[in-house]
Amino acid sequence: MKFLIYGATGYTGKLIAERAKQLNLNPILSGRNPEKLKQVAEPLGFEFQSVELTENEKLLKLLEKVELVLHCAGPFSSTSKPMVDACLKTKTHYLDITGEISIFERNRSLDKAAKEAKILIMSGVGFDVVPTDCLSLHMKKRMPDAEHLNLSIGGLSQISSGTAKTAIENITKSFLVRKDGKITQLKNPLYGKADFGKGEVETVSVSWGDVATAFYTTGIPNISVFFQLTKQTKKIIKMNSFVKWILSLSPIENKLKSQIEKKFKGPDKEVRENAKGIIFAEVSNSSGKKMSSKLITPEGYKLTSITALEIVKKISNGDVKLGYFTPAMLYGTELITNIEDVTLTDIV
Repeated sequence: MKFLIYGATGYTGKLIAERAKQLNLNPILSGRNPEKLKQVAEPLGFEFQSVELTENEKLLKLLEKVELVLHCAGPFSSTSKPMVDACLKTKTHYLDITGEISIFERNRSLDKAAKEAKILIMSGVGFDVVPTDCLSLHMKKRMPDAEHLNLSIGGLSQISSGTAKTAIENITKSFLVRKDGKITQLKNPLYGKADFGKGEVETVSVSWGDVATAFYTTGIPNISVFFQLTKQTKKIIKMNSFVKWILSLSPIENKLKSQIEKKFKGPDKEVRENAKGIIFAEVSNSSGKKMSSKLITPEGYKLTSITALEIVKKISNGDVKLGYFTPAMLYGTELITNIEDVTLTDIV
């Protein structure tokens, strides 16, 4: 199956393209910058074509060459809609590696349109949300009457510029949780504790993709996601709403993004090969009974390159349904547990 990797010049896009070569896959690479694209594609021997997402006709012609798009160009708040809309027109399966709640919500609303176009729309085929989504489904199977799901994520390495840009865009949307089935923004974050391997640490609720997806995968109505509480996170929490509003203004946001390009390069190969992702999940029901499990995975960016292409291969082999799906909805917990160096342990 011929497929397209869009955003192949970004940090994660490059990793995915390099892994595609190792797996003897043959994607077309695309992105905005023709020179950067050439530098990535030629050493790998891949066909490439540059296109801006605003170049509608050119984009549609490119998509007509492929059966599937793996969309890796963030921030997805700007890039997802034009790509998804083009995929619906050309009847091209759509995957992306977003972690943005608004993108999951919009793409789920396109379920009927996807079925009519006879395509699959699946967002979050990377570290966010494959491991957490699969773990959430596992917890639902352990406790079918669960009403609360808490996910705690640790072991994250340095972030790429794309991830940092997304964080800047969402600075006014902090502390989103799922409450009674609805996505709710809290005035103040929730706090918890977790041991990610170096003793118990304080955690804080964050606006992570599973606030959207885990609800569709499990039906659990109350969902919160926690990260380790760091000095940087504390600074953001302490910002008042006016400061956050100032930082969200276009001129300020654009300046911050420009600085991010220079500062955030993502983890190097040694970190990617040695770091681990650690995820705890806890569910509880109305009677107060609790169950918890732990998932250990390869480093986040490495895992993204693995899971994204694993899903590409599944679709290529005909393992696909039409409409909107989360990764675990379609492929089950085994999607993550079948990956090398992944361990899932039930604690209680």
